[in-house]
Order: sequence, then structure tokens, then C-alpha cells
Amino acid sequence: MTIDERDFRGVDLNLLVTFDVLMRERHVTRTAHVLGVSQAATSAALARLRRLFGDELFVRTRDGMLPTPKAKEIAPRIRWALRELSAVLVEEPVFDPADSTRTFVLAMSDDVEAHVLPQILRRLQAERLGVSVLVRQSNRYTVESLLTEGSIDLAVGALPGLGENFPREELFSSGYACLYDGARLGLGDPLSLEDYLRLPHLLISYDGRRGIVDDLLEARGLRRRIIGSTTHFAGALAPLKSAEVVVTLPRHAGKAFAGTAGLTLSEPPLPFPSFTVSMAWTPQRENDPAQQWLRGFVRACVA
Repeated sequence: MTIDERDFRGVDLNLLVTFDVLMRERHVTRTAHVLGVSQAATSAALARLRRLFGDELFVRTRDGMLPTPKAKEIAPRIRWALRELSAVLVEEPVFDPADSTRTFVLAMSDDVEAHVLPQILRRLQAERLGVSVLVRQSNRYTVESLLTEGSIDLAVGALPGLGENFPREELFSSGYACLYDGARLGLGDPLSLEDYLRLPHLLISYDGRRGIVDDLLEARGLRRRIIGSTTHFAGALAPLKSAEVVVTLPRHAGKAFAGTAGLTLSEPPLPFPSFTVSMAWTPQRENDPAQQWLRGFVRACVA
């Protein structure tokens, strides 16, 4: 799209900053405090924003300033534009991870985090790098919005539903494994199908209803007994050490948890599909030197 310089005549780009803070604070007085201006100046900026976009944008309610559908629609694009503009204004001429104090934000589910984050931290320390890494919890339902709004630098995980407009790169293949306290339960490795069906299962599921195990068992005319459920893989560690349960989880997370908590890892007693863990980013960050370094660093960490 060609930019017409006339499009910006008479437009104060600081209005977009006001809009972004209003979306976060949902309150004129708090927005004024964050921006370091008067409440009257913020109200005036809101009035100009309304004229600019031809919409109320924020409606005053008992719970604060409620964004309109138009505001919700343009918010991710404005946030992204501000981040990109900020990156241009403070862009480092050459990115040096040893001297940089930049914090990179990665979106990962906690099974991937258990496998990848320790390797990232070890390498950061071994190479004496100045950058740091912040992980935001994500899943297949939230990762696309995190990328779109520009609040993360990189998404790492199994990304089956992510739009094709996001560049991605495969990192490693994984599958499933069983995790249990073999020493306490008197069970070795591998776990038999008989013991697998006899033991109560702790389900790890976003909605707490059923998982891939139930589909595979049902296809064979079998069922398992689910005694409890958690939404996070790490949430299974304490129950595994105190209750007579078995968990089926991604193999890469199982290896990390087994080593950390002294648990037994076994191949499942029935065939499971494999899947790919990838990293994905936005097209706008394809050629950014810092982002290119980050992708190469993550790639080396999991190689």
C-alpha cells in the first residue's frame, strides 16, 4: 500500500498513544496520570480521537470507559504501529546480544516452556549475554492474538491453527509419553496396557473434558477412569508425587518433569501420533536484526 504523506497532515500521532493507554486503563484520570498530563488534556485528546475515527471509541460506564466495537477492532493495529514506530526510533544500529539489555517476550504453553526455557537460560549464562527472556503463557486459542497485537516477539509450540500469513520454522518433533511415580507405585518401564487402564488418570486439558487419549482408547473399545483434571502440565507434578495416578503428556515435557521430580517416564502402551513444535513470528519482524538473532538463538538452544 502506498502511503500518501497528506494522510498525516493535521494528525497528532500522540493521540494514538492516548488511545493505547485508554484501552489499557479504561479510565480518563488514570490515563492522564500515566501520560503525565492533566485530565482535561486527556479528555480533549479523546474528543479529537472521536472526531478522527468517527466513533465514540469509549463509552463511560459504572465500571470505567468501555471500548466500542470500533475501538476493539483498531486497538491491535494501533498497538502494533506504536511498537514498530518505537523500534524505529530507538533501533540499535547493530544488534549485539552481549551488550544489549533487551527483554524478548516468548509465548509458550508450559509443556514447551519446561523443555525450552532451561536450555535458553543455560545458553544465556554460558555465553554471558546481556539480553533476557520473558515467557508468556499461551495455547492454541490465544497465540494468534498475541502475535497480531504485537505483544510477543516469538511464539514457540505446536501451532496447528495458526494462520498461514505468519512465517514459521519447525524446531523439533515430539510425541506422547506416560508419567507416574514408578518407585512408589511399584511399576517399572514400560507401562503395560493393563496397568495403564487400571490406574486412575489425571487429565491435562484446556476444558477439562477429554483428550487425545480418550479418542484413541474409544477407537479400540476401551475406556480410562479420569480422577481429576488440571489445565497446566506443571500442575500434574504434585498429584503425581502424592496420588496413585498416571498422566499422558507430550514427551518433551515428560522428560523434563521426570528428571526434575524423580518420576518414571514410559512410552504409552498404545500407538500415539507425533507432532511438530515450531516457532512463528509476524511478517513485519522477518528482517529485523534482533529478531533474526532471537530465532537463531532459539533454534540453537533446541538443536
